[in-house]
Amino acid sequence: MMKLWGGRFSSKADEIMEKFNSSLPVDYRLYREDIAGSIAHVTMQVHSDLLSPEEGELLVNGLQSILADIESGELQIEGNYEDIHSFIEMNLTERVGETGKKLHTARSRNDQVAVDMRQYARNQASVVMDALQVLIDSLEAKGKANNVIMPGYTHLQRAQVVTFGHHLGAYAQMFKRDKKRVQNAAELLNENPLGCGALAGTTHDIDRQVTTALLGFDKPVDNFLDGVSDRDYLVELMSDFSLIMMHMSRLSEELILWSSQEFRFITISDAYSTGSSIMPQKKNPDAAELIRGKTGRVYGSLFALLTTLKGLPLTYNKDMQEDKEQFFDALDTVLDCLEIMSKMIDTLQVHAEQMKAAIKGGFLNATEVADYLVAKGTPFRDAHETVGKIIIYCEQENKAIEDLTVGELKKFSDHIEDDIYEYIDYESIITKGNKGLMKGQ
Repeated sequence: MMKLWGGRFSSKADEIMEKFNSSLPVDYRLYREDIAGSIAHVTMQVHSDLLSPEEGELLVNGLQSILADIESGELQIEGNYEDIHSFIEMNLTERVGETGKKLHTARSRNDQVAVDMRQYARNQASVVMDALQVLIDSLEAKGKANNVIMPGYTHLQRAQVVTFGHHLGAYAQMFKRDKKRVQNAAELLNENPLGCGALAGTTHDIDRQVTTALLGFDKPVDNFLDGVSDRDYLVELMSDFSLIMMHMSRLSEELILWSSQEFRFITISDAYSTGSSIMPQKKNPDAAELIRGKTGRVYGSLFALLTTLKGLPLTYNKDMQEDKEQFFDALDTVLDCLEIMSKMIDTLQVHAEQMKAAIKGGFLNATEVADYLVAKGTPFRDAHETVGKIIIYCEQENKAIEDLTVGELKKFSDHIEDDIYEYIDYESIITKGNKGLMKGQ
């Protein structure tokens, strides 16, 4: 295996150990960040007289050529390398000669991988925020286009009348909070660990502000030991991913319920459904079920990293190589699920009449009858008891409250007059006291 170390060792590592130790199959995706960090480091080396301008130009051109060849597919990230750092540096040395060996002056792989991961996490946080905004836009657009009345639920029991737009708007608010959390995490992590060295800096006279500015960090990290051992930002982002997945899982559960024959509130597009191998009538909401299922996968990645970090002494330990696989998998999963959920929402068919029928059979204007009685001077607790008796009567007669005559209603309270029907009309309920519901907010 091609390594960036080995002078201290007199015998070769076991082949199984070399494979066990290699992270290239996982950290290959850091090549852009590794090259960007190296170019910034070279620029700082020239600034600090650790390299001549000519050497710096040679190294930068070499690094840029490696990037171009990887992007074009001419150079494949593969081979017997320990990690992406050794892949880049050894390919650079092959291209530019002995000067390539000067690249690592005043730097350790500890602060190198730390700066790579911070850049990558920051960049991908932006991608996640964009994907969240797409989903938020989809929810708000679908709600605005289908702002029809539907039952609102508590305990999965019909409770009060709401609108479909308002219901989807609740999820939009969740994802807006998620977006703020990811943005906050990206801001917190935006500190530059280059210059920390392995753990105690470097005796070379370097200028950390140069790499900080070139890489777009807000400031250098304050403590070298913390700079190379900190993975809090990955835990925080994965916690945010877990919240995003939890919110998508709740939405998925509702889509699954609403698309069932028992509800029939919506139809999920064929593009995001599957059939049964034995039951030809079946149309299964598999996209929603997969999102619900993959939520546990992201939770698992978070807890795997927390468990890895919980017993580590300062500073760097090889255990920390495990951070990447967990973070990458959680990131890929949440991005895939956000894309699928956005498209599933965009293509939903909403069945307004079925939602309205569910309202009529659920006594969803019962609270408004109580409010009506209170407005007429009845104490709320008495009004509550009266409406309960009205509901029992409706169930016995197989009628909705609005179908009862004034004469029937007066059996329960002398305060009830003809004006009650306007008060308990479902559309009136929405427009009268809950204007935000009509806006889909």
